[in-house]
Amino acid sequence: MALFGFKRKQKEQEQETLEAGLEKTRTGLFDKLSRAVAGKDTVDDDVLDDLEEVLVTSDVGVTTTVDVIRRIEARVAEDKYVSTAELQGLIRAEIANLLLQNAPERPADFDAPLPSTPHVVMVVGVNGVGKTTSIGKMAHRYKVAGKSVLLGAADTFRAAATEQLDVWAGRAGVPIIKQYQGADPAAVAFDTLAAAKSRDTDVVLIDTAGRLHNRVGLMDELAKVRRVMDRQVAGAPHEVLLVLDGSTGQNALRQAEAFTESVDVTGLVLTKLDGTAKGGIVIGISNEFQIPVKYIGVGEGIDDLQVFDRSAFVDALFGDGAQSAG
Repeated sequence: MALFGFKRKQKEQEQETLEAGLEKTRTGLFDKLSRAVAGKDTVDDDVLDDLEEVLVTSDVGVTTTVDVIRRIEARVAEDKYVSTAELQGLIRAEIANLLLQNAPERPADFDAPLPSTPHVVMVVGVNGVGKTTSIGKMAHRYKVAGKSVLLGAADTFRAAATEQLDVWAGRAGVPIIKQYQGADPAAVAFDTLAAAKSRDTDVVLIDTAGRLHNRVGLMDELAKVRRVMDRQVAGAPHEVLLVLDGSTGQNALRQAEAFTESVDVTGLVLTKLDGTAKGGIVIGISNEFQIPVKYIGVGEGIDDLQVFDRSAFVDALFGDGAQSAG
């Protein structure tokens, strides 16, 4: 019972943090929506045109906006009369449906049993998006869940990257495998997995270079790292997580496009959602690339990397502000 109470309290705190982190996104969305339906009682073509602009300018993305509008158009055509007061509920339902379509096959909860050990996660993304910070926070969450963790500093192009990961390893209280600046990233990954096997480590998190995502050379390097890991641990990496800075809006979408064309990304990590009005990008990226969002960053603290709960996200996005657009 005590454990259940702790979990419930933790969930409540995470929801409060999420709601606070999405405040600017929520306020911006419903302010725009209020203006779009002002003075109108029913959803007509003009309202739908205005709604399209609201979603696009809220960083939901053009492709996803078209999907949502088509679904709402179908509902309006079926029911003939849909009031503007019902519009928020329709948008909420359609966004929830889009997010649920891309739910991960395996629960992202850090407490969930691992499919195999060592469970190897390769983390990719451009510099400055919060990649190394996210790895440190993931390591912390896994350790708190009772799992042994090993970090691999395979971003050897920048000395600062290894130093930063080393700091996070200390904060999380987990070991790290690292080499000198300019070392072969694949060799670092290979050594990390060899150490993980010898130590019976549960989870391995491999940091990778993120410089210049539009250079073919970097993508080739990431492919090489993957091949080398597979030789050390069959099937590794078992996950490839792409970290994106949610505060950059459409630029994050372009980065996702570049990486998913070259790397077999299995999940997304959206960082820096707190304090930005661009939280709608979570919906657009998840839908457009058909890749599940697994974790979101909603604060600077070591506990502020949350497992992405689709229902909780929709509740936070359409929270108290949902009443202001009616």
